[in-house]
Amino acid sequence: MSDAFIICSNLSFSWPDDTSVFQDLSFTVGGGRTGLVAPNGAGKSTLLKLIAGEYRPGGGAVSVQGVLGYLPQTLPLVGDLTVAEVLGIAPVIRALDAIESGDASEEHFTTIGNDWDIEERTRAQLDRLGLAEVGFARRLHTLSGGQVVSLGLAAQLLKRPDVLLLDEPTNNLDLAARRKLYDVLADWNGCLLLVSHDRALLDRMDRIAELDQGEVRFHGGNFTAYEEAVRAEREVAEKNIRSAEQELKREKRELQQARERAERRASNAARNLKNAGLPRIFAGNMKRGAQESAGKASQTHGARVSDAKARLDEAGRALRDDQKIVLELPGTNVPAGRTVFLGERLQVRHGERALFAGAGVDLTIRGPERIALTGPNGVGKSSLLRLINGELEPEGGLIKRADGRVAYLSQRLDLLDLDRTVAENLAAFAPAMPEAQRMNLLARFLFRGSRTQLPVGVLSGGERLRATLACVLCAEPAPQLLLLDEPTNNLDLVSIGQLESALSAYEGAFVVVSHDERFLAEIKVDRWLALSDGRLLETGGPDRA
Repeated sequence: MSDAFIICSNLSFSWPDDTSVFQDLSFTVGGGRTGLVAPNGAGKSTLLKLIAGEYRPGGGAVSVQGVLGYLPQTLPLVGDLTVAEVLGIAPVIRALDAIESGDASEEHFTTIGNDWDIEERTRAQLDRLGLAEVGFARRLHTLSGGQVVSLGLAAQLLKRPDVLLLDEPTNNLDLAARRKLYDVLADWNGCLLLVSHDRALLDRMDRIAELDQGEVRFHGGNFTAYEEAVRAEREVAEKNIRSAEQELKREKRELQQARERAERRASNAARNLKNAGLPRIFAGNMKRGAQESAGKASQTHGARVSDAKARLDEAGRALRDDQKIVLELPGTNVPAGRTVFLGERLQVRHGERALFAGAGVDLTIRGPERIALTGPNGVGKSSLLRLINGELEPEGGLIKRADGRVAYLSQRLDLLDLDRTVAENLAAFAPAMPEAQRMNLLARFLFRGSRTQLPVGVLSGGERLRATLACVLCAEPAPQLLLLDEPTNNLDLVSIGQLESALSAYEGAFVVVSHDERFLAEIKVDRWLALSDGRLLETGGPDRA
């Protein structure tokens, strides 16, 4: 195991408007692979920037033992740079070329140092990340988004870092590129701290660090083990809540009974004193004594009620806020065997280039099929979804759509009016639905009370997805064919779980483009299509996609 480590001591950080992100945060990350998880907005990327030195803490200190490599979520790269410049090897390559041309100046030897094998070492690193065909002189703007991410990782690995920080490294990567990344990180033997919502990648970690309410808690094992631990914690918390609720009810009941007993005693004592004809001063003393006794009993039971309430509050705080969407969507049902979409010899052209090979692609969607559409980035998956939806007209071929609504969720989540509230958007999609029913439905999508009156434009990514799903799945008429383009991009793990819950209730056909294998497994995909080299092929499963 590596001697490299990260130490954060009493770390504090606030934004310029004094919004606090961390206060007195302390933790240590040692050798091995650590996955950092938390909801969006909790400060994961900010924490990596503090460790990398891009942000300065307001208090406390960060210590990194060893050479540091850092791959941010958004790469600050200029499109005109060459691959060699991005990798940081351009000066060495120029020096090697000069020496081969007969220029034996000392400055060239100084530039090269011990990197005489830089081209071979770099080529090997690029090959491992699926960039075998990318030349050193190629310009950045000619690469896909996924290739740029892989190139950025290669640049960090060439530094031979002891400590490596990665922020969402599988964003924009297709399935093949993700698997290359998994293999590279499997061989990593330094100190890795990785932020990701990719559960397949998190399952390759040695431990999971959870950032929650300004603290970091470590869980040994991979993400699946972490989920099991969280599930067990939740079961204990729910049991403690039930116990605390029962205790509170018991204490309240005993308090009420004590008050009733005290009232009966006081009433009886007053009646007895009056009948006994005792002097007024003596009767007053006895009445005050009874009142004080009753007061003490009430105080004792009241304190017990307060303690029971405190224990219930404590048990409630231990319960994680990871609510699931629970739905029934019978209106989306599609009978088995019904042809929802038929496309024959479909063709699209980008300029002079035909997107699909030969005479075009054929696609038939029948019944409530759950279809995963996979393939490398840039092969035309989004274009095929737009053809199915009718947003894009084919330049050749035949299309037939069944009666019924087709809903298309693009990567941009741009279906809703950003200036309207969540409730107003749903009213526009389902105008005949009674308002009370709409409010009940929004509550099922976790929008309650004032949250229904928020403009869509101010919602987080996960909230906007939930609002879009509510409007799309519960529209009038309900969609019988649902098209989703990379729906888990930029969602936190809780939001991905909520999306899975919603799609589990959907009874129609859907086609989803995604590189997230765990997500595709959770939504129970039953048909796999791969688009590659202009051809659409049935693959039978994810391993062959």
